[in-house]
Order: sequence, then structure tokens, then C-alpha cells
Amino acid sequence: MITSELPVLQDSTNESGQAEAVAVSVSVSELEDTSEVKGKRKRGRPGRPPSANKKPRKSPAEKNQLAGSRGGRKANGVPQQNGDSEPVTLFEVVKMGKSAMQAVVDDWIESYKQDRDVALLDLINFFIQCSGCKGTVRIEMFRNMQNAEIIRKMTEEFDEDSGDYPLTMPGPQWKKFRSNFCEFIGVLIRQCQYSIIYDEYMMDTVISLLTGLSDSQVRAFRHTSTLAAMKLMTALVNVALNLSIHQDNTQRQYEAERNKIVGKRANEKLELLLEKRKELQENQDEIENMMNSIFKGIFVHRYRDAIAEIRAICIEEIGVWMKMYSDAFLNDSYLKYVGWTLHDRQGEVRLKCLKALQNLYTNRELFPKLELFTNRFKDRIVSMTLDKEYDVAVEAIRLVTLVLQGSEDALSNEDCENVYHLVYSAHRPVAIAAGEFLHRKLFSRHDPQAEEALAKRRGRNSPNGNLIRMLVLFFLESELHEHAAYLVDSLWESSQELLKDWECMTELLLEEAVQGEEVLSDRQETALIELMMCTIRQAAEAHPPVGRGTGKRVLTAKERKTQIDDKNKLTEHFIMALPMLLSKYQADSEKVANLLQIPQYFDLDIYSAGRMEKHLDALLKQIKFVVEKQTETDVLEACSKTYSILCSEEYTIMNRVDIARSQLIDELVDRFNHSVEELLQEGEEADDDDIYNVLSTLKRLTAFHNAHDLTKWDMFGNCYRLLKAGIEQGSMPEQIAVQALQCSHYSILWQLVTITEGSPSKDDLIALRKVVKSFLAVCQQCLSNVNTPVKEQAFMLLCDLLMIFSHQLTSGSREGLQPLVFNPDNPLQNELLNFVMDHVFIDQDDENQSMEGDEEDEANKIEALHKRRNLLAAFSKLIIYDIVDMHAAADIFKHYMKYYNDYGDIIKETLSKTRQTDKIQCAKTLILSLQQLFNELIQEQGPNLDRTSSHVSGIKELARRFALTFGLDQIKTREAVATLHKDGIEFAFKYQNLKGPEFPPPNLAFLEVLSEFSSKLLRQDKKTVHSYLEKFMSEQMMERREDVWLPLISYRNSLLTGGDEDRLSVTSGSSSSKAMSVRSKKGRPPLHKKRIEEESVESSWIMRDTLQTPGALQTPQLTSTVLRENPRQAAEHIPDQDSEPGSETDYVHNQQMQMSWLGQQKLEDVNRKDRTGMNYMKARSGGVRQTVRGLMEDDAEPIFEDVMMSSRDQLEDMNEEFEDTMVIDLPPSRNRRERAELRPDFFDSAAIIEDDSGFGMPMF
Repeated sequence: MITSELPVLQDSTNESGQAEAVAVSVSVSELEDTSEVKGKRKRGRPGRPPSANKKPRKSPAEKNQLAGSRGGRKANGVPQQNGDSEPVTLFEVVKMGKSAMQAVVDDWIESYKQDRDVALLDLINFFIQCSGCKGTVRIEMFRNMQNAEIIRKMTEEFDEDSGDYPLTMPGPQWKKFRSNFCEFIGVLIRQCQYSIIYDEYMMDTVISLLTGLSDSQVRAFRHTSTLAAMKLMTALVNVALNLSIHQDNTQRQYEAERNKIVGKRANEKLELLLEKRKELQENQDEIENMMNSIFKGIFVHRYRDAIAEIRAICIEEIGVWMKMYSDAFLNDSYLKYVGWTLHDRQGEVRLKCLKALQNLYTNRELFPKLELFTNRFKDRIVSMTLDKEYDVAVEAIRLVTLVLQGSEDALSNEDCENVYHLVYSAHRPVAIAAGEFLHRKLFSRHDPQAEEALAKRRGRNSPNGNLIRMLVLFFLESELHEHAAYLVDSLWESSQELLKDWECMTELLLEEAVQGEEVLSDRQETALIELMMCTIRQAAEAHPPVGRGTGKRVLTAKERKTQIDDKNKLTEHFIMALPMLLSKYQADSEKVANLLQIPQYFDLDIYSAGRMEKHLDALLKQIKFVVEKQTETDVLEACSKTYSILCSEEYTIMNRVDIARSQLIDELVDRFNHSVEELLQEGEEADDDDIYNVLSTLKRLTAFHNAHDLTKWDMFGNCYRLLKAGIEQGSMPEQIAVQALQCSHYSILWQLVTITEGSPSKDDLIALRKVVKSFLAVCQQCLSNVNTPVKEQAFMLLCDLLMIFSHQLTSGSREGLQPLVFNPDNPLQNELLNFVMDHVFIDQDDENQSMEGDEEDEANKIEALHKRRNLLAAFSKLIIYDIVDMHAAADIFKHYMKYYNDYGDIIKETLSKTRQTDKIQCAKTLILSLQQLFNELIQEQGPNLDRTSSHVSGIKELARRFALTFGLDQIKTREAVATLHKDGIEFAFKYQNLKGPEFPPPNLAFLEVLSEFSSKLLRQDKKTVHSYLEKFMSEQMMERREDVWLPLISYRNSLLTGGDEDRLSVTSGSSSSKAMSVRSKKGRPPLHKKRIEEESVESSWIMRDTLQTPGALQTPQLTSTVLRENPRQAAEHIPDQDSEPGSETDYVHNQQMQMSWLGQQKLEDVNRKDRTGMNYMKARSGGVRQTVRGLMEDDAEPIFEDVMMSSRDQLEDMNEEFEDTMVIDLPPSRNRRERAELRPDFFDSAAIIEDDSGFGMPMF
């Protein structure tokens, strides 16, 4: 047997076994004599010529081999391919899977009986080929070479260009192959268990080979041989179990025979039984030796292999052994390996551990043997319920549940609480598993007699009564009240009977407690109503709550039937119970708000089909009482929604409900009109009762106006009067103003709905326009209100109405609505922008002061932030849809960095959408925002800025972030970036220094900020921008090198970087004209010099006095070659998510995408044609094709070559690094391993100590 001295491998191949190439071929040859040597040829290497004495290929008929499903094989065991393309080798037969595995094994056994060397050679080649090796072990190798030499030889036969092997190849064929491979090994041992495995030859040879392969540095050998050895071990365990059973039976027979009286005792039978028992014991000893060889030679090393799949195989199989033959394997000596591996880094291995343990804990008879293991590793198992891999966490919870079922005392209260809170997990499988645990722990009834006695009772005294109380207590103690829907969903599969017992729930709420029974507290009643509401929703909708699951799935026929039955059941029950519940709790707003959601899940046809109109009248009566008593917005909106559902035209009860609703609205409107008249008449003398009457009635009407069209009651008139009175008198209570604004808004929207759905007349359009115009004016006036809620409400309504009545109103063949379009004038736009600046971009301290010094808790702070985000989003939509001028976004963009955590996502999305609308205008807005920040800094610090200050660095960082949003597609953003530089240069030189021309302009430092965008310019555009910069520079500026001129020097250098000119040195003093004449000659072919000269000529027509509006570029032939940027420069500026796709070819063939303002320069230089145009045309006519070819050769090929060389160098370095240890392995793919190693591992065990003996730490 081979004893490997090689260390455990640190394999660097892809642990998932999924490589890019798939190439497994089986070496097939003709029959040859024993002396023949076949020359093998490795891919990529010269092979040896074939042996001179090699015989020609023979037909299968000429061979004297066994006839079977596998075809013929030669005497030396070398596989061949017959003419019918039938499977020939064991590998092919198993891979095809067309023959019954027992027939395949029987054929092999027959061949083994005839010539065991040939048969074993066939089996050895089977394992070699199943590993993906192209080599074949020949008979002379088998007889004359050691296993280590054979494995080394086979290692050289691997296809080095492929990273896959049969066990890791994707697809159903290879998945089936794995199954067939395992089945073959099991059947082989089963068929050989009575004779062949005891011949001390076959098993020794196979185990020796697998041990050697499992210690190989080649992952394919290790993986395949480990799987084979573990399945072999499993089969041997089964044989050992059968032998043990036979031994016990034989022993009983022997004892029975020996206990007979002497006259009836059969001595011959006793001798036979003794002989049989001895034989069985010998066989048992041999099997144990084989198992020990596999366990110590393979398992102990491979269960901690570098490859997770190999470790998983070992753990999976040891779990099978312990379950199959628990007397021998279910002890601490073997359990410790599973316990240690619970700390494995890979979730796949941890998952196998948990499933192996589940199979053990399922059998209650095994619990005594698992007691010590449970005590030792219980904490680890409980902690795995929080595993980062959700699949592992689910199985860990299930295992904890099995532990709980086996022993109530095994888990402490703390252990249980760690699992309890997982019912609120957003991951549904984890929550359902935790729900099963909770059900087993709290809601399972363990006393059959008490259960039988309680089963006859109904309602609150039913078996579910106490369980529902317990559920309520659990919900309250969890302190996650807003997650009732999650709790119900978690328990839905395990406790459906309990959760659907609505009769018991309503009786607990409605009936008085009997003597000695604990009464539900107000808090418990509120929780029970909330839970009941969630169970109703779950039953009626038959899908998880929002936040769990991937969306609504299609229900099966059985699930659909269950849903319909549940809906009918809850409808029939709550049609009668709901009015009574509302009557009892009509004064409690929180309870009523939940109860009023129940009707939306009714099957409303039951009202008429079941002749239950009297219950409908009772429900409408109770809802009316609730409306009259409650003023909470949530309750009133729930009432409004309930009326809306009951008024659906598809139901016959609609008329009855509509009459009740109209009567209620009539009463409310009359009361509102009367109270408004009184309030307006009394004016400032109005008392609290008058204000309350108006406010309470207006709240109710506003809630109803949201879901119902109340246009015929003309709510807008009195609301408008209230608003106007408040503006004129300045004393209107803020809540009345807020509700009046909201109600007026609803009124306008309902009028718009009526117009858009019908055929409006011109008078209708004029009337609505007049209403909208007057309301917009009122909202604008409210922006200056002293009350913040009024201002915020007016702002939101202004933004919404401007969005609704914008130019988009006429889209979709609705040109007739043009009179309703409103475009905000500049004063209104400025007011909106100022409101955003004053109420959104504020510090926390300012916010606290604005709230009159009230100390806010965390929840209030989050709510305030949410409100400010809504304000910003509302205004940003106006900018995105071109309702407000885009330049207004500059004031928002400049706060991108300072308020990134609060509004970064909104500002970034606004920037992205505005760029899609108009790239140039967006670029102008970006540079404007930077200019505003720069001006603010100048005002604070004066003209002499400290360039190293944090304020300047902040502006530069903001510019850098803006530059990243342009992405790497410079062709699409070419014109925008150039315009940005143009505006930046003009701003920098906008004012002259009052001290004289020898001093820098006040805004010159802005060029340092502008240099952040230089990398987004194309090479020839940098020259253009540089030329434009020189128009603002005097000769004195070009020569100055003092610190105050460094921004100019830095900006010029950024424009020269990436081009052909040398960077302007701070100390050189060379001018731009001199710099443009200097060329870098290192590493440039001669054609590059020609390109430089022609670009220099080309730059002559780029010069002009001012940059005009964009026009089409006139020389597209050169565009596709000169638009390429330096790859290193591009790599320094990582594209943002907003970068847009595009290509050079798209640009060449789309004139609108080209940087037209650069091309326009040529048109403006026509007057200078005598000076520059002729030279340019001469150069163009003489070598356009040569120039284009030269540009392509010099620009494209070296860049591509550099990238390829870099990759090649990395591969060479990788090969050198692994030359000593990995030279024989398949091509390594370390990406996933490296990522896995970099990921934080929360379950790594510090207790695992690697040594030659496995683990040196004591187990217990």
C-alpha cells in the first residue's frame, strides 16, 4: 500500500471546480503485446515517435475477449474503440449509463476470475480516466512499477489546457456520471462481498491506488480518488454491518444449540456454527483492516483538504457511516471530526456537517450516544443560526429544533432566545425555520389527556385560547411591534391551525373573562388585533408580506382552493363579528385603524348571496360613528378606504353603501360650511371651539376627498376662502391651513380627472385654469408663512402641481389640454430654490433650533431627515423634467460632498438624469456650482487663498467626483467637457487684478479646480483648450513662476499630459510655443513623427479668438484615430455608474455626437486660410491615408500590446511562483479562492490545530 509522504496540498485551482475549458478524452489503442510501448504525446509538447514494432489496428472480431455490454478489451488492459462506437472501457460504460450497473459489475467479476491482473488494470484505468487523465496504465507498468511511479507517469498525461474534469464538469450528463460512478463502486463491493474482497489482492490494490491518488498534488486525482474511497468505505461499512448481524445470529444459534440437553444436541451443527462464527470473525477483522486503511490513509488527511468539495465529501460520508453502523462509528472518536469541521471556512462544508448531524438527531434512540457531543458543540451549533450563509443558518435552526425535540433540557433559555428573534428575519427560509422552532417550543401541546379534554371546548376555552395568549405575550416581549406581519408569516406553515382560529381571537376580545381567568390588558388587546389583522391578510392574499420573497408567485390549484376557502371563512365570520368589535373599540384609534382594514379582504358577494344586508347596515353604522368620533388621520383614511371598497361597482351592495356615504358627506359638508362662516365672521375673535369645529370637519372631508370625488360639494371654494383669510389676517391656525391646502389640492386633481376622462369644453378648461392659477398663487404666498408645516405643505403641493400641469400634460394626443399648462416664472423658481436652501441643506443644530429647542430622539431625527429628503426630491423632479431651469441645480450639486450621507443618492440621480437630457447644459451647471463655491470661499478668505486649506481641497474633491461621473466614454461627453473647460477658463480670467497685469487675476486659483477635468479631454481637444487658454494669457504670464501662478502652471501641465508635448516645468520657463515644438522620441516609430507634424499643422486652424456655439466637425476621417486616450490616464479615472455606453464607430457615423464647437473653429478661420489653410490642405492631400494608418499603428497597437504583455507577464509570474508545487496541476484559477480568503469569516475555529495526527487538542 502506498504511504504518501507529501504534505497536504494548498491547491490553488478554482474551488468550485468550474473551469472555463472542458476537455476530457479517453485514450484508446489497439491490442499490443506485453513488450510493446506506446509513445504518448502531450498537448503542446513534441511527442516521441511510435514504437517501430507497433502492430496495425485489429478488428474486434480478431480479439479473443469477453463479449459483454462493454465490448472487447485487450489482454494488457489497454482500451480500444470498436467499429460500432459502442462503450468499450469501464469509464465509457459508466459515463453513458445505458447498462444496468449490476450487469457491468458482473462482467468485471467474470473477467477478474479469468485474469485478475487484466481486470484490476481495467479498474485502475477506470479511476485514472474518471479523474480526467488522458493517460492509460499499461500491463507492464502495472507489473513492474510502484504506485507512486504510475501516478507520477499519469500526472504527466494530463491535459494542461483544461481546468475541468468529469466530477466538476457542468451539465446533466456529468451530473449523472457522478451518480453512476458512486453507484458502480457500491455495487462492486456488494457483489464481491462474499469472496473477492477477502482475496488480499483486489482490495489491497484498489485501496493502495486510491491512497496514493488522494495524496497527489493534482486536484482531479485527489477529488476523484477521495470520492471513490469514501464510497468504498461506505460500502465496506455496509458489509461490516451485515457481518455483525450474521455474527449475532450465528452466536444465538450456537447458544441455543449448546443449551440443549446432551441427547438432542447436534455436535456437527455446533462445529459448523463455530466454524462459521470463526469465518465471520476473520472476515470482520479483514473488513476492519480495510476500513482502518481508508480512514487513516485517506479520510484523516482529506477531511481538511484545501478544496472545500473534498472536505464536504468526507464529512457527508462519515455522517452516513455513523447513521448506518452507529454501534461502531457513533462515538466521540468519529464525532469529533464533524464537530471540528463545524468551524470550516466554507459554507458548503458547514452545511454537510449540519445535515449529517440532522440524520443522527432524527433518531431518538441515538440521543444517549450524542449527549456528550451535544454538550461540547451545542454553543457552536446555536451560533450557526446566525451564519452568514443563509442555507447554513436554516439547517442550523432545523438541527437545533431536532435537539429540542430530543431533549427539552438540552437548550438553555438563552439558547432558545437566540433562535426566537430570527422569526423577524427578512430572509424567509430562515424565518420559517425559526417559526418551526418557536412552534415546537411554545405552541406544541405535550399532554394528550389535557388536549383531549380541551378539544371539546370552543372559543376562548379551546386548546388554542392559551396558545393565542402566549403568542401575544411573545409578540409584546420581542419589542418589535411593527413586525407583526413577519411573525405571522414565520409561523404560517407550522401553526396555521392556530393562526386561523379567528373565532377564538374574537371571543378573547369580545367576551368577558370568566372567574379566575386573566383579563387581556389594553396593550395585549391592541397586539392581538394587529396579529389578527396580519393573519387575515396572509390568508386572503396567500403570499408573504412586503420585504419577504421575490414577489407574488403563481399559486397552485391546491393553494388557490385553500385561499378561496380561507377568504370565505373569514368573510362569514367577520361580517358578523366586525360591527361588534368596532362598537367596543370605536374610541381607540389604534385598534379601530387595524379593524377597519379587514373589509378589504372580504368576499363582498357573500353579503348579498348570504342575505346578510343587516350586517352590512350595522357595519356602515359603526363606521359612521367612528368618523364622527375620531379625528386621527390614519383612522379617517381607513374609513374612507373602506367606503371606497364597499362602493365598488362590481358588487350589488354598491347602491346601499353609496346612499350611506352621501348622507355622511352631506352632513359633514353642511357642518363644515356653517363652521367656516362662523369662523370667518368672528375673524381674530374666534375661540377654540370654532377652530376645532372647522379643523375636525375639514380633516374628515380631506380624508374622504382623497379616495372619493366630492366635486359636486365644491370643497375648493371654502378652503380657498380660509387660505385667503389666513394670508390676509396672518392668524389662521397652521393645522387648518395645512388641511385646507391638501383638500384644495385633491379638489383640483379630481377636476382634472373629470376633464381628462371626458370631452371638456373650452369653458371647463378656462374654469379649471383659473382655479389652478389662483391656488398656485396662494401656495406661493404660503411659502413665506411663519409656520414651518404650512410652508412645507405649500412647497410640496407647488412642486406636485407644477409637475402635473407641465408641458407633459399634453403628451399622448392630449393637445387640447394646452390651456392648462403652467410654466413657473423666474420669481417662483427662485422662491422654490431658496426654500430648498433654507429647509433642506441645514445642519442638525440649525434644525434643532428651528424646532424650538425640543430635544429629539433618534426616531424623530430620522423622520425629519425623511421629510427633508422628500422636499429635495420634489424639487429635483422639476429640474429633471425641465420645468425649472437646469442652472438652478448648481445650488444643489455644490452640496454633494457636504451632505453626501443624507442626500447623495438623490443628487447623484438628479445629475445623471439631467446629463441624459442635455449634456452641455449639465456640464455648464456643474462648473457653475464649483464657481459658486469658489466665490463663497473668496468672500470668506479674501483673494489670497490658502491652496492647502481644507476648503480648497473640498472644492477640488467635489470637482474630482464630478469628473468621475463623466465615465470613460469620452466621445459622447467630448463636447460637454470642452464646454466645461471653456466656461472655467473664462471664469478664471474674468476679472483683472486691480494692482496691475503683473499680478494674477483674482480667480486664477480656480484653474487648479478645473484641472480635475483635464483627464476627460481627448488628446487633440487638450491642444484646443490649451490654445484657448493662451488667448487669455500675456507673455508675462507665461514666464511667471511664483507660487501665486502655480494654478496656471498646474492647469497647463494637465492639458499637456497625455499629448506629445513635454510637461511644462516650473523652473524651465519655456513657453507653450516652445513646448509644442519639443517631441518625445523615446519608444516611438518613425510614423509617429509624421503624425505629430500633421497634428501641429492641424492645430493651426484650431486657434481662434473665442469659442462659439457647437457645429459639425468637417474632417471626420481623422476623428476615429485621434480620439483615443492614454489607457493609463483612463485607468486613473474610474467610471461611475452613470457613464453611458458608446463607441468610437458610433461617433464617426453620427455627426450630432461630434464635438461641433471644435469643428466650428475651422469655419471661423476661413479668413486666415492664406496663413494656415493651404498648409493644412497640402498636408492632408499628401498623406491622409498614411496619416490614418500611422495613427492607427502608433496609437492602437502599442496600447493593445502593452495590455497583452502585462497579462502575459502576470501569468509567467504566477507560473514561476507555483513552479515547485503546482507544475503538475491543472491551470490554476485563484480568483475565487482569493476572494474567499479575503472575506471575513465569523465562524473560523481557533481550536483547529493542524498536525500530522489530525488535531492535537483534546476532544472532551
